[in-house]
Amino acid sequence: MEKATFGGGCFWGVEEIFRKVKGVTKTTVGYAGGKTENPTYEQVCANTTGHKEVVQLEFDPKKVSYEELLDVFWSCHDPTSLDKQGPDVGTQYRSVIFYHTEKQKERAYASKEKWEKTKGYKIVTEILPLKKFYPAEEYHQHYLQKRDLGFCHT
Repeated sequence: MEKATFGGGCFWGVEEIFRKVKGVTKTTVGYAGGKTENPTYEQVCANTTGHKEVVQLEFDPKKVSYEELLDVFWSCHDPTSLDKQGPDVGTQYRSVIFYHTEKQKERAYASKEKWEKTKGYKIVTEILPLKKFYPAEEYHQHYLQKRDLGFCHT
């Protein structure tokens, strides 16, 4: 199993999309990229921690490649919008790929370049090393699934 971590707006919708991808064995929503240890949802939403709402995936690379996950990521949100996805506005909604390995970093940059050339627009998605991932509170995990809601902004 391998891990991948993506932020593309509200983590509820992004998680729901990746949860349905064949080869993804686990999804966990949480926070990454900030300065506060063990942040709470309220702190992240106050835009004082620097964290982004993200979903961390565990996936079987024999069933789904990292490149395929990147394609899902680019398709499920607007990578040209810096801190806004649908009705959600704030730095916690920034489009971001947190890589776990140098190989993921290379693939993420190559994929970004490919999508920019193919689509003809400038992508503002950040590509950063994952330093620390903090799982969100339990009530956020599988939020849409638990409430029988199929989607949010994504």
